[in-house]
Amino acid sequence: MAKTIVVKQIGSPIRRPEDQRQTLIGLGLNKMHKTRELEDTPSVRGMVNKIPHLVKIIEERG
Repeated sequence: MAKTIVVKQIGSPIRRPEDQRQTLIGLGLNKMHKTRELEDTPSVRGMVNKIPHLVKIIEERG
């Protein structure tokens, strides 16, 4: 079983640079307080680390 992380969007993409908006869309987040369970890979971790002010890791599974 692969490791997963649960990511929650805590910030709004309004008045943010386009690359930060695209990173949120890449993670599958587009509305406030939405959560996604994603596979824990280096690319996903990099995306989360790029926008720590907009997302929060709620839980790590596996």
